Amino acid sequence: MRIVDRHLWRRFWDIAVPYWRQNEKWKARGLLVLLVLLLLGQTGFAVLFNEQTGEFTSALAARDSDRFWTAIRWCLALVAGAVPIYALYYFVRDTLGNHWRRWLTNRFLASYFRDRNFYELNTSATIDNPDQRIAEDINTFTQRALFFLLIFIGALLQLAAFSQVLWSISRELVYFLVFYALAGTLLTVYVFGKPLIGLNFRQLQREADFRFSLVRVREKAEAIALYRGEAQELRQVRQRFGRAFDNFSQLIRRQLFLNLFQYAYSMLTIVLPSALIASRVLSGELEVGRAIQAAGAFAAVLSAISVIIENFEGLSRFAAGIDRLDTFLGLLAGPPARRAHEQDVIESVEDPRLALERVTLQTPRRERTLVRELSITVQPGEGLMIVGASGSGKSSLLRAIGGLWYAGSGRILRPPEHDLVFLPQQPYMFSGSLRGQLLYPDVGRPVSDTRLLELLALVNLPELARRFGGLDAEMDWEKVLSIGEQQRLAFARVLRIQPRFAILDEATSALDAANEGNLYRQLAHTSTTLVSVGHRPTILQYHKRVLELTGDGQWRVHSAEDYRFGQ
Repeated sequence: MRIVDRHLWRRFWDIAVPYWRQNEKWKARGLLVLLVLLLLGQTGFAVLFNEQTGEFTSALAARDSDRFWTAIRWCLALVAGAVPIYALYYFVRDTLGNHWRRWLTNRFLASYFRDRNFYELNTSATIDNPDQRIAEDINTFTQRALFFLLIFIGALLQLAAFSQVLWSISRELVYFLVFYALAGTLLTVYVFGKPLIGLNFRQLQREADFRFSLVRVREKAEAIALYRGEAQELRQVRQRFGRAFDNFSQLIRRQLFLNLFQYAYSMLTIVLPSALIASRVLSGELEVGRAIQAAGAFAAVLSAISVIIENFEGLSRFAAGIDRLDTFLGLLAGPPARRAHEQDVIESVEDPRLALERVTLQTPRRERTLVRELSITVQPGEGLMIVGASGSGKSSLLRAIGGLWYAGSGRILRPPEHDLVFLPQQPYMFSGSLRGQLLYPDVGRPVSDTRLLELLALVNLPELARRFGGLDAEMDWEKVLSIGEQQRLAFARVLRIQPRFAILDEATSALDAANEGNLYRQLAHTSTTLVSVGHRPTILQYHKRVLELTGDGQWRVHSAEDYRFGQ
């Protein structure tokens, strides 16, 4: 059964323990010690409350008013002392959980953005919904882990305190209690366990898939509306919701049987302790108050021993969440996928040059070979234009140069990251100000307003800042700017950086010839060497050579002066 599976708890250990051993360990341990002390205080007050409850019940049965009001005064004093301890306990627990979540989230985020893991995971079917695992599963993990840890610690303290009380009143109750709790735990774990954990795991996955489909509709709303694709999208969203609904229906049916057992198990404890010691009360051997005290102690000890039974539903969801996080962590912590098959990947080497040496490029899953044995060097100042029919591998070759695709063989030499800038056909619009758009990815770099406005003028966007209220205006730039404006803004970034090489993947496809010519002229006046994918003969003049991909893995190199489109 998964809850007692040592492999499950090894995975839990791998995720949980680093926080308690690394840079925030003293704060974490201090808060945990404080929580244990508060739990100890709660247990002590619970014992005293149980004792005073029995005391004033016995006083009422004996019609002893002085004894009764003394017990009531003691109860009120206990309330005054207990309230701050209970309130502070929840405050400290949630504070520790929040700090733990921050630390663990930062750990996952660092791994997610390292070695372009975010791209690798997005382009493969290895793992579903990494965003949900970071945003939701980590929060659930830290909160639930603390919740169950403290429940088990509290159960141990409660067991130690109340078992002494119960032993002093009735040893028969103790013996019965051990048998009752052991039988209930075994039934819960081995009868209800495995199906619930599997169903909870699938529910997390299917809820995430349903939510992702709705997010995708929001992000692609315009394209869906223009295609009149509402019916198909609705069908797909309903299918994903249907899978979540069907799984949850199975889950609640399984949960029904668990609930029937749990409630019968707990409600019998109202009757059983009184029935077991009734003869001693009726004979006068025990006061009524002591019987009440025994019943309270019995319930407390049973609750401590039966902690798995009482929290099994939550434990099964928690176990499913551990599986999801551990799978995610294993992928992030392992070597990048590009090194998983070192014998058949394209080698990347940092070098002042930009060159391809006997490069054979395949699609990521190696279904198709796009280019065979390509060797070419892009000399500084001698631009290269890449042409070919649609699907011949032009954009894929640029991804390989950028280190995103690596299936194949050969070697790519590329300059350091700051000397190489890529401009895709669909520019990325940073979430922030207009200033941030121009400075991306070096958003913190100080550049004067005069220079930024000059860059906008160079790419024929002189009124853009005034139109939106200045350089610090924040908009959803992907929505308020046309594709052509976004492409010109992306060129402004390159003009600011002036890298040694700029890789342009149809980066002017949405522009007219005049704007396209202006942007290429601006780059030609810098020391940047261009590598362009394009279809228009007008940009040939900004390159020295043409690399033609034929679509069958073959290639040819031409002089730009001699090349003619459609030849």
